[in-house]
Amino acid sequence: MPTNRLTISLDDDADAALEDLVARTDESRSEVVRRALAFYAANFEAATADAERNLEAYHQMLSSGEHVLLDVDFLHCFLDYVEGTDGDPDPEFLAEADRVADYHAHEYEQRFASLGELLDWLAFCGFLTVRHSEGDTYHIVFPSESIKWFMLRFIDRSSANLPFDLTVEEGVSKVLLTESASS
Repeated sequence: MPTNRLTISLDDDADAALEDLVARTDESRSEVVRRALAFYAANFEAATADAERNLEAYHQMLSSGEHVLLDVDFLHCFLDYVEGTDGDPDPEFLAEADRVADYHAHEYEQRFASLGELLDWLAFCGFLTVRHSEGDTYHIVFPSESIKWFMLRFIDRSSANLPFDLTVEEGVSKVLLTESASS
């Protein structure tokens, strides 16, 4: 495999970091830089996200008292608990969850104009991971099957007043959501 050579200048901090990684990995400087570059490319969105903006948004959500931090294991416990012995969710839980989703539908009609905006918000809240595909289609990955059914129900109901129709195609572990013009 042909190699491309690159000469770079490192400040003292970067040089110290490189030397530390070389010592910790027992790899060459070139190999450490190659791995670091590959890692940065694979995680570019996370590495370049405006963390300060995200922290401000989290602060606003939490300080309003409308949202709380919740360990994901607790969420799984709650969702597992509401399933009846037959595996179906408790009807009383569904009625209350639907009531919350319906409230959000009214809130969201003033806030979001597209499926992408809604999904970005839900991803920000930690319920799912979203990757834009082509056109108005999004690949969605949920942390578990229980969060998947819960959030798909929520997305369907809370997007009811938005100016688009939603098509859902469920795969084994992923879901494709497509936005189309309202009919």
